[in-house]
Amino acid sequence: MNILQITSLLIVLAGAFGAVNYLFLRLPSAIGILVVALVASLTVLGLDALIPSLGMADTARALITGIDFSDTLLEGMLGLLLFAGAMHVKISDLRAQWRLVILMATMGVVLSTTVVGFGFSWLTGMPIMIALVFGALISPTDPVAVLGVLRKANLRKSLETKIAGESLFNDGVGYVVFLVLVALAYPSAAPHGGDDAGVAQFAALLFLQEAGGGALLGIVLGWLTFRVMRLIDDYSLEVLITLGLAFGGYELAVALHVSAPIMAVCAGLLIGDVGAKYGMSEETRRYVDAFWKMVDEILNAVLFLLIGFEVLAVAFTMDTVVIGVMAIALALLARLTAVAVPVLMLRPFRDFSPGIIPIMTWGGLKGGISVALALSLPDDEWKPLILIATYVVVVFSIIAQGLTVARLAERVGREPDLPR
Repeated sequence: MNILQITSLLIVLAGAFGAVNYLFLRLPSAIGILVVALVASLTVLGLDALIPSLGMADTARALITGIDFSDTLLEGMLGLLLFAGAMHVKISDLRAQWRLVILMATMGVVLSTTVVGFGFSWLTGMPIMIALVFGALISPTDPVAVLGVLRKANLRKSLETKIAGESLFNDGVGYVVFLVLVALAYPSAAPHGGDDAGVAQFAALLFLQEAGGGALLGIVLGWLTFRVMRLIDDYSLEVLITLGLAFGGYELAVALHVSAPIMAVCAGLLIGDVGAKYGMSEETRRYVDAFWKMVDEILNAVLFLLIGFEVLAVAFTMDTVVIGVMAIALALLARLTAVAVPVLMLRPFRDFSPGIIPIMTWGGLKGGISVALALSLPDDEWKPLILIATYVVVVFSIIAQGLTVARLAERVGREPDLPR
C-alpha cells in the first residue's frame, strides 16, 4: 500500500471507531478510539487462534508493521501535536509557574529515568545503561492526552498551567535524555570514541546542542513568523503560515540535529501568545485557534488508533506481561518521585494548589512518544522486553489513568483561585 492508501485507511478507521465510541461507549474521544482499536486487534488475534486458516492476524500484522510507527510519529505527527498543544498555553501563565515547570521538566525527568532504570534493571537483570534507556523513554508524559483530560476537569488555572507546561517541556527534554542515553548504551552508534572522557564530553555536547539549539531555533522561527504575520491581514494565509512554521520548522530542526520537539513547543508558545495577541486580527485568531484544535483532534485520534493496533506487532508471553505489570508500578513510583521532590523543594517558598502531588502523579499520562522511542531502539536481545513493558505501561496509563484523573482532580483539587 502507498502512503495515500495507508493514510486514507487510518482516517476511515479512526472515523468509524470514533463513531462506535460515540454511539456505544461514550468515552473521551481519543481514549474511546484506542479502546475500540485494541478490542478489534484482540478480536483478530482471537479469531486467528480459533481458525488459523483465516490468516487474519498475519495480514493485519503485515499491514501494521508496514507503517513505521516510530518515524510516523517522531518525524511527522509529533511536531504538529506539540505545536498545537503549545498554542493553547499562555506565556504569561507559564511565567508565573516557571520554577516548578522547569524543575519537573529537568530534575523530574532525570529522577524518573533513574528510578525506572535501576528498578527495571533489578527486576529483569537488564544491563543498567539499557534499563536507563527504558527509564528515559517511559518518563515523558503525553501532552496531548494530558491537555485533553484537563479540559474535562475544573482545576485552578495555576494548577492547569503547571501540568500543561510541564507536560509540554518534559516531552522534549525526555527525548533529549533518551538520545544521550542511547548514545551511551549503544557505543557503536555514537562517535564518542569509547573512553570515559569522550563519553562524558559527547553526552554534554549532545544535550546542549539538542536542548539549547531546539529552544533557540523555535524562538527565532516563531519570532520571524510573528513579524511576517503582523504585515498580513488574511486569515487563510495566516493559517497556512502557522502550518508552514510547524512543518518546516520541525524538519529544519531535524536537519540541523537539534531537538525538534523543543523547537515545536517554543515556536507554538510564541505564536499562540505573542503572535495571537499582537500579530493577528480577531477573525484570524478564531480561525487559527479552530484550525489547530481540529488538527490536534484528528492527529490525536489517528495516533491513539495506531497505539491500539500496535498490539498486533508485539509478541506477548505470560512472563513479559507480568514484567509489564510490574513496570506500571515502577513508572507510577518514578512519577511520584518526579513530582514530589520538586514540589517539596519549593514548598517553603510558595503555596501550592491542594492535591497537586496526587493529581500531577496520576495525571502524568504516557503516550505514543514512548512507544515510538521503544520501536526506534537498535535491535538486540532486550528490545522485545522493553517494547512490551512500554506498551503495557502506555495502555494502562491512557485507559486507567486517563479515565479517572479528571475525577481525582475534581475531588482533591477543586478550589477557587485565590489572589497571590
